[in-house]
Amino acid sequence: MFLIALSPILWLIIALSVLKIAAYKACPIALVIALTAGIFVNDMTIPHAVQATLEGVALACWPILLVIIAAIFTYNLTLQTKAMDTIKKMLTSVSNDRRVLILLIGWGFGGFLEGMAGFGTAVAIPAGMLAGIGVNPVLAAMVCLIANSVPTAYGSIGIPIVTLGNVTGIDPIQLATYTALQLIPLTVLCPFLMVIVASHSLKGLKGMVLMCLAAGVGFSATELAIAMFMGPELAVVGGSIVAMAAIIACAKLFPVNDSEHALPPHDDEAPITAGTAVRAWMPFILIFIFLLMTSKLIPAIHDPLNLIKTSVLIYDGPGGEPYTFTWLATPGVLILLAAFIGGTIQGAGFGSMVGCLRRTAWNLRFTIITIITVIATAKVMGYAGMTHEIAETAVAATGTMYPFIAAFIGSIGTFITGSATSSCVLFGKLQTDSAMAIGASESVQAWIAASNPLGACAGKMISPQNIAIAVAAIGTVGCEGKLLYFAVKIYIPFVIIMGCIVYFGQSLVG
Repeated sequence: MFLIALSPILWLIIALSVLKIAAYKACPIALVIALTAGIFVNDMTIPHAVQATLEGVALACWPILLVIIAAIFTYNLTLQTKAMDTIKKMLTSVSNDRRVLILLIGWGFGGFLEGMAGFGTAVAIPAGMLAGIGVNPVLAAMVCLIANSVPTAYGSIGIPIVTLGNVTGIDPIQLATYTALQLIPLTVLCPFLMVIVASHSLKGLKGMVLMCLAAGVGFSATELAIAMFMGPELAVVGGSIVAMAAIIACAKLFPVNDSEHALPPHDDEAPITAGTAVRAWMPFILIFIFLLMTSKLIPAIHDPLNLIKTSVLIYDGPGGEPYTFTWLATPGVLILLAAFIGGTIQGAGFGSMVGCLRRTAWNLRFTIITIITVIATAKVMGYAGMTHEIAETAVAATGTMYPFIAAFIGSIGTFITGSATSSCVLFGKLQTDSAMAIGASESVQAWIAASNPLGACAGKMISPQNIAIAVAAIGTVGCEGKLLYFAVKIYIPFVIIMGCIVYFGQSLVG
């Protein structure tokens, strides 16, 4: 039963990394495998299998694909209005060293986008920007996959940890604090790892050690402080802003001048006025403002907007709940609104913006197929009991060593769904039940529960959905296998380190 439950995941791993099949071809086959296993082995009825698939399609379209299309449309619109030229010039004025810009855009700005919006924006926009300023597109995707790992636990204004609190009944502030503590070593490590990957060797760290340290420590210390005193909502947003400030400060106070990593000089050296700069950044400024204003931090706006929704019972089998379409207070709608307003300020006509949106959606057609079938596969596996079977087998096999694999369980959920929130929904209760089964105290139960969003950070790197987003952002269809092979090499040591942190750390909190 375990191998049958695992079969869709095994197929994706083999298809993407060994057979080099494009994701938009491999993922529909994974859905067929999941449906076959669910119906013929797990006694799922055909109507329930169809309903589970349709619920997956609904989730994929609203909000996930909406956010992805909106985010990439925002980027494409800044290209069309030439605003990206101004943004690139401003960023490259910090330094002409590609390593510095990879940290500033991939780590700092990417973390900010993950904290504000999530759902792929933190890979799509930074990877596209890095490719646009001259970084090798595949390399840009690689470093952004690394950068998007550790902020995932607090993505979309902390929704994974808020959800985990709802699922387990544990205080979200306690979960946010424990998750931040568990993430410290990897958060500090990530900037160093990004620079090493960007320069293809340890020699690339020459002159960059202080900046990497400041970027990692500034991020993790701020994240921990906000998590402890305010909760999960703004932990990554605050950490990323401090990280960007630290990178810029280091670049100005201790400039890096290495010709091996220098970007080509720009011909236009005319100064950028404040008005021009604000117009160029306007879509991103508006995204920040809209997401902040409609977040739970401002209930006067958040609560009324969240009442504008429609709930539909798509799957009526065991465990099925009405699926809710939130029409206005969802990141995709807000990003689209910010893009259209920002584009208008930048001088784009409504017709040209609609044309840009249409081209963006068409260019993402393979990504759309991939993400719809991945999410549908996840729903079928979940409702058929296949996902739970995978986790239960892991618990039975490990006993008191379970904390060592708790983060790995969390990573499986995100690998399947591409979402830390979905992973917490799938496995959050299982984590606390397993902790109780091995006799853990309440604080250790919270510690083990926090390992689920921790593991989700590793799973995000190898998620087919996230890799598909990265490929779409750099416009290089067919390199999914190469990116997965790279990400797995980072994922394995990450999961081992996470296992050690959770296992040995339980004695400190217990």
